[in-house]
Amino acid sequence: MGAVTCAGILSPAIAAAAPAAAPGLDDPAKKEIAMKLVSSAENSSLDWKAQYKYIEDIRDGRGYTAGIIGFCSGTGDMLDLVQLYTDRKPGNVLARYLPALRRVNGTDSHSGLDPNFPADWRKAAQDSAFQQAQNDERDRVYFNPAVRQGKADGLRALGQFAYYDAIVMHGDGGDATSFSSIRRRALRTAKPPAQGGNETTYLNAFLDARVWAMKQEEAHSDTSRVDTAQRVFLRQGNLDLNPPLDWKVYGDSYHIG
Repeated sequence: MGAVTCAGILSPAIAAAAPAAAPGLDDPAKKEIAMKLVSSAENSSLDWKAQYKYIEDIRDGRGYTAGIIGFCSGTGDMLDLVQLYTDRKPGNVLARYLPALRRVNGTDSHSGLDPNFPADWRKAAQDSAFQQAQNDERDRVYFNPAVRQGKADGLRALGQFAYYDAIVMHGDGGDATSFSSIRRRALRTAKPPAQGGNETTYLNAFLDARVWAMKQEEAHSDTSRVDTAQRVFLRQGNLDLNPPLDWKVYGDSYHIG
């Protein structure tokens, strides 16, 4: 694990120019790749737009997990999403669940949500306003902060994606397995490019820290979304996350041409 790529043989002038020349993860084509990569891990499908309607309790202690990014009834982001949707479209089919979502926040309880919440979620997912609310909350809470921190650390698209995937799974709270804590753990052993470090070395350190965080929780203990996906791109030296991309998650193979 963590093999150093041949990126180090580039001349200093070329290596320094590469990050500025390549588009970041917020480039529309790169963002589409990011959405597909996350969907392969979260939903076993590259069709991320089909996941607006997704909802189930995956028994990870977070209640219902739903939508394109896995908004959870037990972690507050589902509450924020439904509140945003209701602010924009009062009287929508999910608005009546806001009191229950407030009560179950921080727990795995379905109290006040069953039996109709899943069906109503799928009904709401047909509404373009709810789809846009999911997009906007994904960007506000997860995508934009990850890309912003990745760019500040001097990382290219792959590194920005590694940050994004981590914040999607772990959030960015104050606990030891949050995104910021994972990043701090990596910084203890390597420096990012913005601090004069080698990008590949730092990303290996970050992925090591990510794997450690995943193994702290049984529900996340399968680390293939790192080992047979992000590590593959890193070993290939594909720091700009350029297609074609081939990877596996949970034993399933995926391809972006």
